Amino acid sequence: MDKNKTTKIDAIKGMNDILPDTSYQWEWLEDKVRSVMARFAYRNIRTPIVESTHLFVRGLGDVTDIVEKEMYSFEDKMNGDALTLRPENTAGVVRAAIEHNLLYDAPRRLYYMGPMFRHERPQRGRYRQFHQVGAEALGFAGPEIDAEMIVLADSLWRDLGLKQATDYRLEIGSLGQSDERKEHRAALIAYFEAHKDQLDAEAQRRLHSNPLRILDTKNPAMQALVESAPKLMDYLGEASLRHFKTVTGILEAHGIEYAINPRLVRGMDYYNLTVFEFVTPHLGAQGTICGGGRYDDLMSQMGGKPSPAVGWGLGIERVLELLKELKLDAPKPSLDAYAVIPDIVSMPRAMAVVQLLRGQGLSVQMQASTISAEGAVAMPSFKSQFKRADASGARYALIFGADELADNSVSVKPLMGGEQKTFPLSELSRLISFLKH
Repeated sequence: MDKNKTTKIDAIKGMNDILPDTSYQWEWLEDKVRSVMARFAYRNIRTPIVESTHLFVRGLGDVTDIVEKEMYSFEDKMNGDALTLRPENTAGVVRAAIEHNLLYDAPRRLYYMGPMFRHERPQRGRYRQFHQVGAEALGFAGPEIDAEMIVLADSLWRDLGLKQATDYRLEIGSLGQSDERKEHRAALIAYFEAHKDQLDAEAQRRLHSNPLRILDTKNPAMQALVESAPKLMDYLGEASLRHFKTVTGILEAHGIEYAINPRLVRGMDYYNLTVFEFVTPHLGAQGTICGGGRYDDLMSQMGGKPSPAVGWGLGIERVLELLKELKLDAPKPSLDAYAVIPDIVSMPRAMAVVQLLRGQGLSVQMQASTISAEGAVAMPSFKSQFKRADASGARYALIFGADELADNSVSVKPLMGGEQKTFPLSELSRLISFLKH
């Protein structure tokens, strides 16, 4: 026998099945996202999981960790195209906006949900296939949209039951504009070159290609050096400072607390002006649950007409881990009734009634038959069916017994305790009203 045909095949490391015992939590979170996005008038966009590799090299920057180390890239066997499983979705949304001319008549507020892929070491809440929610506002230049983005995310946290200050905090900064970053970049290089003997190998590699990323080092031996490095916000001009102060002023008006973090660095090269992160103290060192900022040059960088933009992304797995840690559990799916059916002959009538109840918005699980080795079809015993009804979590058992069906009725037994009642099938409205209350 071919062993390859019998060997168990497991999921790829870092790419996880989401099973029914937990998928309801995902659905609950996704419903919360859809609700808050609708309130802020953000519309859903869905882009392909596979994009041209060049899209991410151009959009994210060829010296970012994502492009250098983490992308799942491959060659299309049919035509030799270089393709990549999307590691993030801002580049894909911008590509779609340019390709379909979405901004031809007005700016757009968009959001997405879906899987992303990065080849990194799996750890708590961080996987090789992970899922993101993102919001992107394309074509808006004003600082009020930066603030709106932050208020949008903050509204989601509050809808999920998180409390500001104890469960999460907002860190905000500004990367200024291109000329300001160039001046700061030169100062950074000069500073780090003067202390080159204190740089680790990774920092020395980034010194001339992307010195801003050195500020994001996790090496404890470099923290004091980084802390004394030139701060970008000291190089901001009047317009950039005014933009930043307007954003923070709106946040204060909304009662959103924030901390200015002059070392805040995002993982992509396309950001300018406002950058921000929501951080929690409950998930250890990897505490960022949402991050984003303004990226006014990305549209033109991707071949479109120059257009301002701002956005953020959050990791669904990370947020679910946080909710679990805080015991903010999603409500488990409820089941209104479980249909107990004594014999296969009663099945057609019972199924017809069950379907009518489902049509009225009630959730009803129907008992299934069994088939013996000889091929005989039968129903499990009443005792067995009631055990399954109790285990299902249903509020009621609908009993389609011989006596009930002979009398054209159905009995309703409360499974949490209470008096059993019988309802004529000719008066289904009474039964429906009872099951709904």
